[in-house]
Amino acid sequence: MEILDILIIGAGPIGLNCALEAKKNNLNYLIIEKGTIVNSLYNYPLYMKFFSTADKLEIAEIPFISAAPKPGRQEALEYYQGIARQKNININLYEKVLKVSKTGKIFEIETSKSKYTAKNVIISTGFYDIPNLIKIPGEDLRKVKHYYTEPYPYARQKIVVIGSSNSSVDAALETYRKGAEVTMIIRNSEISENVKYWVKPDIENRIAEGSIKAHFNAELIEIKEKTVIFKDKECEIQEIENDFVLAMTGYLPDFNFLKNSGIDLQGECLNPVYNPKTMETNIENLYLAGVVCGGKDTHLWFIENSRIHAEMIVKNILSK
Repeated sequence: MEILDILIIGAGPIGLNCALEAKKNNLNYLIIEKGTIVNSLYNYPLYMKFFSTADKLEIAEIPFISAAPKPGRQEALEYYQGIARQKNININLYEKVLKVSKTGKIFEIETSKSKYTAKNVIISTGFYDIPNLIKIPGEDLRKVKHYYTEPYPYARQKIVVIGSSNSSVDAALETYRKGAEVTMIIRNSEISENVKYWVKPDIENRIAEGSIKAHFNAELIEIKEKTVIFKDKECEIQEIENDFVLAMTGYLPDFNFLKNSGIDLQGECLNPVYNPKTMETNIENLYLAGVVCGGKDTHLWFIENSRIHAEMIVKNILSK
């Protein structure tokens, strides 16, 4: 069996950047991806706009040309998948990594389709695949959606949106504009400060005029087939009619996979242990790259500030 210099888990933007850095340094590499290229971006809402400008999303100094100041999902898919085609990056798609183990200095990687060996492994799996559950009765009902794609299925429906993040606000505004009756249940006292600056006034104005109802300092406590029950800011229990719940409560890395790979996780946020100068974990030659580095703090890392991980990792590999 061929021993790879680097096996990369995940073909997101940072995984692709790691592959390009390996290729530039004549290292034998392979990406294993359980879905399509930049699978997380593919599953983003259809009309999502990035907070970052196009130049901040570039990898490997390859220009990202966008007609709009803030590129959208489709432009990003064209950019990253285009790079994978043009640079002929070695990727196995629709293949899930099941286990990473180490014997001596060699890693053994078992997937849903095959087995591989490698001297180094980079985990760049992001965090978009496991919803951050609120763990209340009824969350498993079919009307509860942890992923939002587009507003059209919710026309003329009574929608509850949980949260006040960018994804929550986008879902609330888009469904409202397609004819949904929207109620937001928000734990905090105001819309998140992290909401895109050109969107925040829009949602605040819609709430102020009553077009979108919002309950601040509130908590959803039960979901039923035709209603939802929540506790308002006065700690009074309210029940309202409801057709769909959009639970935009965030997503988490696959912590079980990290633990089973031997990576130590620390604190309440389950922060993985790694050297910030090399991105090497407590397991020698096992590296982390991208959003997965933040544990539950998934807002700490994104494309713009983790592009440097690829160069850091390959530099460390070459130094050994």
